[in-house]
Order: sequence, then structure tokens, then C-alpha cells
Amino acid sequence: MSLPRLYLLDVEGTTSPISLVSERLFPFARKHLRGYLREHLHAAEVQSDLALLLEENRAESDEKQVLRFARDDKSVGMEERLVDSAELDSVIDYLLWLMDRDRKSIALKSLQGKVWKAGFEAGELVGTVFADVPEALVRWSRAARVAIYSSGSVEAQQLLFRHSSAGDLTPYLSGYFDTRVGAKGAADSYRTIAAATGVETGEILFVSDVVRELNAAREAGCETRLSLREGNHILHEYDGHSAISSFAEIH
Repeated sequence: MSLPRLYLLDVEGTTSPISLVSERLFPFARKHLRGYLREHLHAAEVQSDLALLLEENRAESDEKQVLRFARDDKSVGMEERLVDSAELDSVIDYLLWLMDRDRKSIALKSLQGKVWKAGFEAGELVGTVFADVPEALVRWSRAARVAIYSSGSVEAQQLLFRHSSAGDLTPYLSGYFDTRVGAKGAADSYRTIAAATGVETGEILFVSDVVRELNAAREAGCETRLSLREGNHILHEYDGHSAISSFAEIH
């Protein structure tokens, strides 16, 4: 292919170490989620996230995890529902249960992003990126667009790159996509991103450490590269995707 018009990048295992999420961001959210919700329960954006969580919970496949008040009168507002400390605790326990299973809950991702925002802005969190990432973003953004596609929320992505270990990298990024455009293992998600960015799927280069995601992108017509970073899971089958260990290998 000719040079891409859009470089589309995964985060965990691609721009940043897997350990950033598993060893830093997730534990931070677990530690601070309860306190954050108690302090910000009445904020409109938190209420919106909790209302969405309740909708998601009504469709929960594990009956043991369906919150009692998820079945109650929907006309009762979230603030009224969660004034009771025990009910708020049950919501927090459910959020932690989702985190333990790495469930792709939009409500959870949004709440995590809010907790991380507080941590980044307080200087307690830093978005670690691999050493070759900043130069590549600068180089690619001169002639094309660079965007992020991660299962983490758009808000969390922006925080990570704004408060990165290499400084503010957001000037070199023109778009952020999360699972609201679709699952990363679905070809239609990449078609949606192409339409949103005004390019053809054949003009997109998608880089990820997950072969299943790369297969979906290739099915949609995208060019792909498999990210083999230090700390990533060892892969024995690449499914025909070209592999790179540094962004310096991508023109």
C-alpha cells in the first residue's frame, strides 16, 4: 500500500506497556473508586454513568449480580436510589466484579476514566509510553492523521497521552475511538472509524498486539501490523500479519 492516510493505534501492548493498565491504572481505580463515588455521587455526569450502569445491569447474564433495585420502579431517580449506603455499596461491589472480569462495560469505563482523571491531574498517575512512540507520532502526523482505538474510554485515552511520560502528545493525535464505535474484534468497527475520519479502510494502518483485532481490521480492508513489545504475551501464530517491535519500523 502507499503511505497510510490514517495510523490507527491500539494502546495496551502497542503504544504503552501492558503493565501500565494491569499494574497501575486498574489498581488505582480499584483503590479510589469507592471514595470517588461517595464524594461525587451528586455530580450530573456521575449520575449519568450510574444510570447507564443500571441499564447494563438489567441485562446482566449472571443472575447473582443483578442489583436488587435494578428491577425496581425506574421512575425513582438514581440519587434517591443510592442515598442508602448499602445500595451504593452494592453498586461499588458490582463495579469491582466487572473489573475483576475485565468486562467491557461502557459505564464502568467512563467511571474509571473519571477516577483516573483525578489521579493524572494530581500527578499521581503518568501515562507511560514506549520510547519510540513520540518520534513516530510527530513523524506520522506531518503527512497523515494519527488516531487511537482502545477498549479504554476516549476520556481515559486523552488523559494518558496528555499526561504521558514523554509530555503532552495530544497535539499529534487527531482522533480517539473506544468500544462505542463497536467491538475491536468486529470488522464493522473499522468501517465506522474509516467513515468517521473520511478515509477508505484501505488507507488505514492498524497496529495492535491482538491478532483477533488485526483479523477484523484486515477483513474490513485495513493494512495491519502486529505489535511485539517487551512484556506482551508470547504469540506462536501471527495469522499472516507483519510484526514490528518498534514504531521506527513503520514508515
